[in-house]
Amino acid sequence: MRFISKFIFITIFGWKIVGEFPKEIKKYVLIGAPHTSWYDFVIGMLVRSIMKEKINYIGKDSLFNSPFGFFFRWLGGTPVDRSKSNNLVDAIVNIFNSKDEFRLALSPEGTRKKVEKWRTGFYYIAKGAEVPIVMLSFDFGKKQVALSKPYYITENKEKDFEHFNDFYKDVKGKFPDQG
Repeated sequence: MRFISKFIFITIFGWKIVGEFPKEIKKYVLIGAPHTSWYDFVIGMLVRSIMKEKINYIGKDSLFNSPFGFFFRWLGGTPVDRSKSNNLVDAIVNIFNSKDEFRLALSPEGTRKKVEKWRTGFYYIAKGAEVPIVMLSFDFGKKQVALSKPYYITENKEKDFEHFNDFYKDVKGKFPDQG
């Protein structure tokens, strides 16, 4: 499967990967941005396959209905009901605390639509689980996926978000007017 993923990603799509997933860290939150298209998911799955990294993700519950629900679960997905007011952050922190190895990919925007500022769930998940954040960019301008070194959040939320914004400042999503 890795060979096929690499062939599609590099030869057909013409993309490259800059950086790598941290092999020495068994738990982290992976934030992928800008999230402007369903195509980001395809790119992410190809990168995960090429780099042989087990990464889970959450998605809106409607994705997990028939006929394709089994497929998204097989790819490591877990459905979430975004219409209900529940404490998803605490639930995910409990998952991190119950496992020896867990990597969770999230979109900090929480949607493919244009947002003025990111949601903060990923930040509070990392803080509550005491795990680092790894940033991944989908740069359609450069046709590359870039990965950051693990970032351990501080007690200064504003400084932390400046660090995240610096990583993504020149990245072009598939639909830049949406990201």
